[in-house]
Amino acid sequence: MTEAKAAWNALRDTPATSLTELFTNEPDRLSRLSMEEAGILFDFSKTHLSAALIDRFAALAEANDFAGRRDALFAGAVVNVTEGRAAEHPAERGQGAPDSVARARGFHARMRGMIDAIEAEVFGPIRHILHVGIGGSALGPDLLVDALGRDAGRYDVAVVSNVDGAALDAVFRRFDPQATLLVVASKTFTTTETMLNARSVLSWMEEDNVEDPYSRVIALTASPEKAVEWGIDETRILPFSESVGGRYSLWSSIGFPAALALGWDAFEELLEGAAAMDRHFRLAPPSTNIPLLAAFVDQYYSVLRGAETRAVFAYDERLRLLPAYLQQLEMESNGKGVKADGSPVDGPTAAITWGGVGTDAQHAVFQLLHQGTRLVPVEFVAAIEPDHVLDDAHHRTLLVNCFAQGAALMAGRDNGDPARAYPGDRPSTTILLDRLDARRLGALIAFYEHRTFANAVMLGINPFDQFGVELGKEIAKSIESEGTERFDPSTRALIARALG
Repeated sequence: MTEAKAAWNALRDTPATSLTELFTNEPDRLSRLSMEEAGILFDFSKTHLSAALIDRFAALAEANDFAGRRDALFAGAVVNVTEGRAAEHPAERGQGAPDSVARARGFHARMRGMIDAIEAEVFGPIRHILHVGIGGSALGPDLLVDALGRDAGRYDVAVVSNVDGAALDAVFRRFDPQATLLVVASKTFTTTETMLNARSVLSWMEEDNVEDPYSRVIALTASPEKAVEWGIDETRILPFSESVGGRYSLWSSIGFPAALALGWDAFEELLEGAAAMDRHFRLAPPSTNIPLLAAFVDQYYSVLRGAETRAVFAYDERLRLLPAYLQQLEMESNGKGVKADGSPVDGPTAAITWGGVGTDAQHAVFQLLHQGTRLVPVEFVAAIEPDHVLDDAHHRTLLVNCFAQGAALMAGRDNGDPARAYPGDRPSTTILLDRLDARRLGALIAFYEHRTFANAVMLGINPFDQFGVELGKEIAKSIESEGTERFDPSTRALIARALG
């Protein structure tokens, strides 16, 4: 029996204990499982992690060489084995191999120079930034601008990812083409949806007689030669390293629209917050390593309790895009069926990540969470300080509801009426930011990245490739080029009815 298999067996043999019993049996539970880093409090005490479970999960991490794989990640070693690449997103924050860090700093300096040029109106009087990308080239910048840029007032930024023409049309209706800068974000600069959207933006500019629309384009890419072929001057290209994966790329030039909208100081604060979480992840022991403990929670509910989903609720309107961002980060990274060595995974991998915004979600999906038959670990994310001019009653009510939901999930209630009874013993984690600013948001996102990596290590999979996204896109291209004869009758009928 392998060491990892023995560790899993020990975990399965650990007796299940209710949350109420855990608080009774472990007087120091709150102090052990509630910890702070980079201005964020992480409270895991309302999960079923016991002291014994933590010890056994730590043994599992050791059996899977967690420390070695973590060191390899930060050293710039080839950790993306299927593509033969490093995963150098920590280097963007100054945490990695010296040559990788130096390269990232060079790219950042180029990005800052571009921002200075735009502010000096080298491109003319720009008021609108239209960023087109998809997946990691859009989700990260969109999250940053929406969370931190509502009062920035520097530029009006729109992030468009959907190839549905309605998405661009909505932006065209409110932007002035004469005052718009087009930002095209694509790692390969061949992404079908992104390039189609970019061409449509250029056509919109041409129709309004914008002089030389291509001079109003900034390319964010790991393939600068492709951007040049597409028609963009090399001085308007902001490269990033090929070893920075798309869903880990907001720290690179992909974050350009956020740095432009928020200001360079805010972008540096974002990087510094992420670097603080990097250092914690590298140095903290398993019992106090926040991303690793979060991964222990994930593995416990997914593998040992059979939970198929994990819900994330942001009790902060500014973080409304966080669940969507995490969906890609977690499911594209760890939604795999084989291990890094190509052998089949013998259990569940990534849970299905979903969520919403509190308090809206309380009146939509919390019925299932409290009284449904499915076990759903819940994560609450909130900030202590508000960022609006309304009276304190709004923010107080928001936070009271957040904390009350976690208490209710745990405690439940039995009042003799089955329809009004709550079983309780339902787990939740609470993540509480002192305030939502660039530094803390950077630390929060880096926490989720490292949690995803830690889960992958314990499952033995590679979180840095994403081949599962390719087949449908390949088929879409073949429909245009080869026709429909080789497809199933349903697909052929749908295409005939909708497309002729």
